[in-house]
Amino acid sequence: MKTHMIVILHAAMIVISFGYSSLSGVSVTSIRSGDEVKLENFLSTADKKLLIFGTYAADFNAIEYAQRLRYYIPFLKDKSIKKFGLILNSNEDAAKRMTEMVDLDLSEVEVFIDPNGDAGRAFGVGRGWLPENKEINPFLKLFGMLWGLGAWATLPAVIGGYIGNPFKGQPWIEDALKVGQLKKRWPDTALSLSEQGDILLNKFTELPVVGNWPRRPLELATLRLQNMLDISIKHWKDLTPEEEALEKGVLTQLGGCLIVDSNGNTLFEWRDPGICAVANFEDLLKKL
Repeated sequence: MKTHMIVILHAAMIVISFGYSSLSGVSVTSIRSGDEVKLENFLSTADKKLLIFGTYAADFNAIEYAQRLRYYIPFLKDKSIKKFGLILNSNEDAAKRMTEMVDLDLSEVEVFIDPNGDAGRAFGVGRGWLPENKEINPFLKLFGMLWGLGAWATLPAVIGGYIGNPFKGQPWIEDALKVGQLKKRWPDTALSLSEQGDILLNKFTELPVVGNWPRRPLELATLRLQNMLDISIKHWKDLTPEEEALEKGVLTQLGGCLIVDSNGNTLFEWRDPGICAVANFEDLLKKL
């Protein structure tokens, strides 16, 4: 009886430590090699690794994950993370196009495509408002999510982009604004840049009283306006999900991320609770 209990406890510990067991048998396609990759193989290597379950390429969450990842890779490497993966619910052309727009270094990050969002669903990401209802137009569902339906954190995340935060900084925002300005995206006056592209002044720091906040009011909202106008809307035809993916519900499917150590233990996991409500990488670094 005692031996039997030990076996049961040991099996339970294995299930807990391998937090990605739900991904067993799930494959995605690497745009670097063109090969199918089993996620359990990507996550079971000897290194610490970060895997982001992104959304479709025109989506706020996918764009912000790519922008955050671009900035935080050096800091994550300092925490001994050796491998970085980003899954996008898009075709290869859309995935490449979006990552180019945000200057994500694809020699550092392996980008995978999963057009129908199977990997995210296996991981248990949020699926938005009325995901099983096939009668409601997916764009109507998306509109409902903007008001918090099936995505409770959307409004707080959007409002937070306007009011700022006097306690917690988000330094990736300034980096993403710089990339946007160098690529001539509007609004293009948030930063003063040198001819070499270095930041001379963040004009949000000149705001009275709130200019010394770690995250200034309107700063993140300005970046999101750049992303919406000059990535999502301007390039919608290139980045939009295909018809089959729309039928699978990827337009309203949310994302998440997972960090696993060399022994298969889950160090961090997150599932987005709304549009614009992606993982805070400052919190992620503290947990590591």
